[in-house]
Amino acid sequence: MLEERLKEYIRQHKPLMADLGIVRDLALPQCYIAAGYIRNYVWDIQHGLDGTDRHTDIDVVYFDLEDVSEERDAALEQHLRTSTANPKWSVKNQARMHAKNGDEPYLSTHAALTHWPETATAVGARLNVEGELELCCPYGLEDLFALRVRRSPYFDKRSYYLERVRKKQWKDQWPHLAIIED
Repeated sequence: MLEERLKEYIRQHKPLMADLGIVRDLALPQCYIAAGYIRNYVWDIQHGLDGTDRHTDIDVVYFDLEDVSEERDAALEQHLRTSTANPKWSVKNQARMHAKNGDEPYLSTHAALTHWPETATAVGARLNVEGELELCCPYGLEDLFALRVRRSPYFDKRSYYLERVRKKQWKDQWPHLAIIED
């Protein structure tokens, strides 16, 4: 099962496990580390690369209707950057991101991830209070593990998707990726 495989990959990545513990301690609702940190790590493993620190940022996503202010996210980012001496943290409350993306309001972190550009990017992980890994992967993990970059069904901005994939230069870093342009 791909979920167990991903959990095992994450358990082997000590810095990611430490970051998941730090994020759990924030006690934010529906909170995950998501996107490139996890996606890139899996792609690195699939390509036989070390990959323990090739992420460009640490995306923390959560869902809280009680405080959707950008100031809260900025304060959380600053706290994480200061307490870990790592400038790569990015924190976004998904309860407000629908407005930026021109979508109907999201009802959860899971729902927000369905609107991300690629299915392989719409993956999050967290540690629960018992220290067990939990995943949020609305499109499953087949594309991620098959090295397939595909536009998410709810992401209708095809030209943005194609430009994003081009700018990220993923195919240069991971040559076995299959980029689906539809």
